[in-house]
Amino acid sequence: MKTISIAVYGAPFSSQAAYTAYRFTKAALAKGHRVERVFFYQDGIHNATSLATPPQDEFNLCQAWRELKQGHKIDLVVCVAAALRRGILNEAEAKRHDKTAWNLAPEFELSGLGQMVEAAALSDRFLTFGS
Repeated sequence: MKTISIAVYGAPFSSQAAYTAYRFTKAALAKGHRVERVFFYQDGIHNATSLATPPQDEFNLCQAWRELKQGHKIDLVVCVAAALRRGILNEAEAKRHDKTAWNLAPEFELSGLGQMVEAAALSDRFLTFGS
């Protein structure tokens, strides 16, 4: 059994990176590997929005990440700087920046790049998806 951490750089509906990362994560878990953390960076932070609403006949990748967290207790961490820059906020950041709403799904947490570095250090394998 290997411990794996993953970085996702691609937005959910504009590239294959996030979907491939999701499928890889599911496959690794099915093989008995431990997924330490999935870190969403750059445009990958859009996977954490609670407002994505794709058509009913399309795969809802944002919801799929949330369900994966609920089923396997994986850390889903979003880069706070990248998220704020792109308008993804949790309740605390919305209040801090005097915004009237927030849209970070509750299964995700905002944190700094140190979480990505820590994940790489704690894992046997660290994979990135996207550029």
